[in-house]
This record gives sequence, C-alpha cells and structure tokens, in this order.
Amino acid sequence: MPEHANKKAYFVADTHFGAPPDSAAREADFERWLDKVKADGSKLFLLGDIFDFWFSYKYVVPRGFVRVLGKLAELADSGVEIHFFTGNHDMWVFDYLKKEIGIKTHTQPTEFEIDGKLFLVGHGDGLTNLNKSYNALKRVFASRLCQRAFAALHPWVGFSIATKWSRSSRRKGKKNIKKQCRPNEVLVFCKAKLQEKHYDFFVFGHCHRVENEAVGESSRYLVIGEWIENRNYAVFDGGEIEVRDFAKE
Repeated sequence: MPEHANKKAYFVADTHFGAPPDSAAREADFERWLDKVKADGSKLFLLGDIFDFWFSYKYVVPRGFVRVLGKLAELADSGVEIHFFTGNHDMWVFDYLKKEIGIKTHTQPTEFEIDGKLFLVGHGDGLTNLNKSYNALKRVFASRLCQRAFAALHPWVGFSIATKWSRSSRRKGKKNIKKQCRPNEVLVFCKAKLQEKHYDFFVFGHCHRVENEAVGESSRYLVIGEWIENRNYAVFDGGEIEVRDFAKE
C-alpha cells in the first residue's frame, strides 16, 4: 500500500502572502499548518491567490515567501501531492513552482478523483459570463503580449505597478464584496456543471467567505474562506469534507 494511502486531502485559498496587514504572521501560521498537512495528508490543493502578486521572470525570483516555499518543497519531497491553481492575483506563476518544487499548476477548474469521490476544484473567478468586463480584463492579462510587455519592465518597476494595482483592487473589492458575489457566480457555475456530469464535491476559493451547502441531490458545494481575517481551510477525510479555522484549533 502506498505511504500516503487513505490519508486526508487539504484545501486552502486566498492567503494573499505579501499583502498587508501582517503577512509575516499569516505566513508563520501557514507554515505551522503545513506541518499538520505533512503529518496526515496525501494531497494539498492551493486554490489561488496564495501570493498577492507573483511574476515568474526568467532569471529573477520575487523577494519574500522563502520559508513558505521551503515548507512546500519539504511537503513535496515527503510525497504529498501538491496542486496550485492560479488566481486573479497570482495568474503569472507559470511553471516556476513545477520546475523548482514539483508542484502541478492549473489555470482552469480541474477534476480529481479522491477516495472514490469526484471533485471539481478551482480558484473561482471568471467562471461564467455574469461579469463580462472582468472576463475581458482577465483575457488581456492572460495574453502573451501583455505578459511579454510586463516581463520587459525592470522587476522593481513591474512590482511597484503590480503592488499599487493589487492594493487598489483589494480596497474596491472589500467595499463591494456583496455586490461582486451576487448572484453567486461559483454556485451558478456548479449547478450548470451538474447538468453535464455528476460531481460529489465542488471546492473553490476567491469569494473570501465560507459556504458549504448541498447542490443537486447528492453533491456539495464549498467556498472555503480566506487566510487574512481568518485561517480557513478545508479537509476531506475520505468520506466527508468540512471547512475549519486553524486559528481556533
């Protein structure tokens, strides 16, 4: 039997490392949580916006997150299977984590079979056409032309621009969070997917809130919260999945 057979699958999203306030404290808590994952986990799903901003330059590594990256490398080396989903803040990770650590990177919601249950997992942004202006902007950022133009900037200039953009976006998002999440794009997407195929669990991030409810006759839909004001994560033990707060354990 494989070393990690019958162990748990863990999910976390929206840690926004590098963003104020108290990124160092969030990173320290995250490192301790990764020790927990290493102890009884077989799979770890990082569901986007793990970094408040990242760009995979050809020769330059973004400053910061050294201990987090080291701990992820330790997990990967121990045999924990790690999947990273790009979010709207860290969509430019490219293949850095794969080459350096062995983390599998995904840019779209992806199916996984875990202990006989079928999951559809992703970050949670741009899933439908409910927000056409955002989807158009996302396509621009995902284009090779935009990426090459940003890569041509000196990293100091590029990161200064990205940091200001990210902070401005976060302030606007915090003011309009209810407006942005209604109607719930993730839930609309999940219901549409169930018309095509059965899934036991849908697991997403992005909305910075916790939702865990039945969708369809025998499926569950989860949005797993965030790691800024809370320390939310989800864990699947082979039968059930639940959202927890690491700060309360």
